Amino acid sequence: MPQDTNGYSVLSKSTVFQMRCPVVITKDPVALVARVGVLTPLSWSNFQSGSCTNIPWDSFIPQLSTVKAATEPTMALNVPGLVVMALFYVLILATGIWASMRSKKEEKKCKGDGMEITLLAGRNINLLVGIFTLTATWVGGGFILGIAEAVYNPTLGLVWALMPVPYVLTFFLGGFFFAKPMRENKYLTMMDPFQIKYGNVLSSALIFPALVADVLWVARTLVSLGKRPHTGSVVVVVVAVEDLAPWRQRRCDSGLAHRGTMSVILDLSYVYSIIISSVVAIVYTLLGGLYSVAYTDVIQLILIFVSLYVCVPFMMTNPNSVDITLTAFNETFQAPWVGKLEAQDAGKWIDDFMVLALGGLAYQAFYQRILAASSYTQAQVTCFASSAFCLVLGIPSILIGAVAASTDWNTTSYGSPSPYERGQAGSILPIALQYLTPAYISIIGIGAVAAAVMSSMDSALLSSASMFSSNIYKNIIRKQASDREMQWVIRISVVVVGLAGTALTFLDNSVLVFWLVGVDMSYTIMFPQLVCVLFFKVSNGYGASVGYILGMALRVMSGEPLIGLPPAIHFPGCRPDSEGKMTQYFPFRTTIMLMSLVSIVLVSWLASIIFNKGLLSERWDVFKINRRQAKAAEAAAALQEQKKKDPAGVKLLDTTSC
Repeated sequence: MPQDTNGYSVLSKSTVFQMRCPVVITKDPVALVARVGVLTPLSWSNFQSGSCTNIPWDSFIPQLSTVKAATEPTMALNVPGLVVMALFYVLILATGIWASMRSKKEEKKCKGDGMEITLLAGRNINLLVGIFTLTATWVGGGFILGIAEAVYNPTLGLVWALMPVPYVLTFFLGGFFFAKPMRENKYLTMMDPFQIKYGNVLSSALIFPALVADVLWVARTLVSLGKRPHTGSVVVVVVAVEDLAPWRQRRCDSGLAHRGTMSVILDLSYVYSIIISSVVAIVYTLLGGLYSVAYTDVIQLILIFVSLYVCVPFMMTNPNSVDITLTAFNETFQAPWVGKLEAQDAGKWIDDFMVLALGGLAYQAFYQRILAASSYTQAQVTCFASSAFCLVLGIPSILIGAVAASTDWNTTSYGSPSPYERGQAGSILPIALQYLTPAYISIIGIGAVAAAVMSSMDSALLSSASMFSSNIYKNIIRKQASDREMQWVIRISVVVVGLAGTALTFLDNSVLVFWLVGVDMSYTIMFPQLVCVLFFKVSNGYGASVGYILGMALRVMSGEPLIGLPPAIHFPGCRPDSEGKMTQYFPFRTTIMLMSLVSIVLVSWLASIIFNKGLLSERWDVFKINRRQAKAAEAAAALQEQKKKDPAGVKLLDTTSC
């Protein structure tokens, strides 16, 4: 940051808008300190030395007569918008209650147990409903807001808006390769093959990162609705001229907390936005399980599609924006919104793409929909159709980001500086809805975001509840638990995960970067484990343990600038980013994933040789690999025998229990 001869940092007006706390401006710092000194230990010497002491805002303002606050204008509560949102929540809750009643009727008709009805809808979910619920799980608040943010952000652009395309690869790989072994063995959760092959101890360790990722998924999804405002402190800015330019201050931490969708459009309190959405999602999820989640996803996905495509024409024809084709490759109000990919950033781009494409294959929410289909063919069709829907639903967010990048914000009621200069690029979609469309259209747009948030949140709730109730409680803690007891365990799990995720949103927003770490863990740790347990017969507990520890250790030592963790390992191309933090630009996560996969296979093969050839006595075989391999062979033989009796089952294996 440039400094003048007196050592003060020279700030532009836009930089001050990026501060987390309110800003007080005065031309008389001595008088200011004299008044503040009565209230706080702040002194002129401290101020000169750059010690920006936090000052209570409420007690500070009344005592200053020559003070101007550089804060955003206040808004009135949007009553019509609140009414529309209330109707939306009532509709979703009513759909969830209806679906729960349907699940009870199906439970009476089905031969399967209550857990199968609750977690997998009796393995008999309708094809169209299956497509909608799988699509809605992936098209969440982060999907809609993240694409718009990437396209609008002048440092990124369309080339970095990766989400729609990798998801196509996710669904095709899942449909072609992963769905079949999961369905043939009639697994209840993604963790069942681990528990069968590796035992309870190791599988419990593998479940932990999956559960943590789901809890953080809930938190990150809810934050799309609103951001906790920073309160309780003030930054003193000393100015030299009447027009406040340039503004001066001592170096201080800065960065504006993004305002969420409801905060921007409805001016609704952060607390109310989060709690209302969380309660509604928790209630209908625990009432009807996957039935409630799936049928509410149908309503939510229709609302997402209609709302976004209704808003786009109004936004593209607003008088404050120019034709997006003119700004795609030409700098107008900011850098071209298509963006560019530098050769030095190619490794990071490839890494991000692979994380999004393959990381999703290690999520229980994906397999919950696959296992709920009535046949393998239906599961495949569900995957392929959902990939197309993801592409279609990504288009509106791309257009909204492009329009925002093509807008002269100074001519709008939002004013200058632009959202990017104020540090609000993450909220560009609700900001664009609020300032570039009529009021009634912006209300429709917020429905799309709210629907996307809830469609992802309920999936995360049921996903984590499935793994805990089935793989930990039923298989380890209480193997003799009755159906009724398991139903209550599932409900309690849903509530606990929902409350935990909701609680995280009230902590400092930086905590939510662990959501990104959770995605990393799914890719670098869980994905190679899943590939090996499903497709490599040689894999065993020894290889899985080494791969788990190696993947975790390498990921931690690679560093993570989002949580301030410096890298201990510097891969090729590691260099400081724009904020001076050391960042890996090499595809290091993909490298770690491959190293973990190779180590699992190699160590498993060596362990098999050691115990099969009698180089070590079986009493040293902690994971009992010979016994487990024998059981796996028996299960495979039984499956082949079943296929011989029912040849049609080879092509169309119906695993429904209804």
